[in-house]
Amino acid sequence: MTRIAIIGGGSYTWGPTFLRDIFTTPELAGSKIVLEDIAPDRMDLVYRLGQEMLADFDLDFQLEQTTSLEQALDGADFVILTITTGRLESMRPDLEIPARYGIRQSVGDTTGPGGLSRALRNIPVVADIARKVDEICPEAYFLNYTNPMSTLTRVVDLMRSVEHKTIGLCHEWHGVREKLANIFGVDIGQVQPQVAGINHLIWLTGLNVAGRDVWGEMPVIAAKILSGEIDADPDDPSVFVDKCKVKARLLQLFGALPVAGDRHVAEFFPQFITEATNWGADYGFRLTSIEDRQGLELFAKMMIESTINGDTPLDPFMQERSGEAAAEIMTALLAGGSYHGILNLPNEGQIGNLPYDAVVETYGLIDHTGAHAISFGDFPPGVQTILERHIRNQEMTVEAALTGDREMALQILLNDPLSSRLSVEQADRMLGELIEANKQYLPQFFVS
Repeated sequence: MTRIAIIGGGSYTWGPTFLRDIFTTPELAGSKIVLEDIAPDRMDLVYRLGQEMLADFDLDFQLEQTTSLEQALDGADFVILTITTGRLESMRPDLEIPARYGIRQSVGDTTGPGGLSRALRNIPVVADIARKVDEICPEAYFLNYTNPMSTLTRVVDLMRSVEHKTIGLCHEWHGVREKLANIFGVDIGQVQPQVAGINHLIWLTGLNVAGRDVWGEMPVIAAKILSGEIDADPDDPSVFVDKCKVKARLLQLFGALPVAGDRHVAEFFPQFITEATNWGADYGFRLTSIEDRQGLELFAKMMIESTINGDTPLDPFMQERSGEAAAEIMTALLAGGSYHGILNLPNEGQIGNLPYDAVVETYGLIDHTGAHAISFGDFPPGVQTILERHIRNQEMTVEAALTGDREMALQILLNDPLSSRLSVEQADRMLGELIEANKQYLPQFFVS
């Protein structure tokens, strides 16, 4: 029997999503899914929803819940990670402290001072989980959905003795791919890219649509996006709207097109989130607040409760697969066939001019033999320089988080584009405030 452990299974968004995707994948029938979370009340709600799914659709799966990580990992074939150390409220200082220093962040979970703060909280926790995976179920495939994606996937890989079984997964490219399909008026499957980079900063350097090379047309499309002639996201009124104007401008500057949401991309460049750009509004994106995130979480919780109470039918939810890759990847590894998509894996030469072993994001192929990155080649010097800077910061972030090295953490901030507008003294004070705000999660920084 295949055993799938979902660590952070009490997530009101990810928990139902993974259960639905697994339950509606016939090749995974007969599997046992174990929800694990340190918050039993949240997990129990997701568990009850899962039981409703099993009963209403007469599904051949087993579902368990536990607060014991060791119990969840016992015999696991797959481990799916989706956690937030300290939950959403722990992210408030990540945004509010830098804002007092004039640094506003559109997301705050990957790069910038917020990305560093989140990484320092998450890395020791995830490292401990990875060590236990290595001890209890060393052959399990580890599918990471938690941010910061690159640093956490890197630390899991470092803690494991078994190679090639840790995969980071992100859906940002899928949204941009859909926008490109809409612009060219084709089905999304007809959009075939040459794309690679690091998580939330992957770059398109070639594009084929419906069998036609259209890369030469992209500068004209970028100009139309910037002028407003093309509205890349006309139907999304939410804080997650992506007008693609940041990406379009960067294509003009670097000859390559970043293909994550503008909210993520903008944080890698200090020029886009400034008072002069109305904090990104001139480029059509908005800053995500903690209240925005809490509102989404509350809505997800209300939908679960409404479904359990019989007020909301399950049928529509069960008929809409998420597009996340986990179920497809597990099927490819277990039942034959293959999965072709974006993967975060250690660089073993798939990007020739980026550091070896760093976690990079490229297309890859997964089949019954495992995960295999597809070669991308080299980046042009301008893009290579940007990516190398962030990769070096990510490597230092892992070390600083594991050792509690405050001096190294300050070096990371000083080398970070968003924080580069601060004086050394300001950066040092800001770092001190971030560490103090996270004191309960960062004992490694308070060892005398």
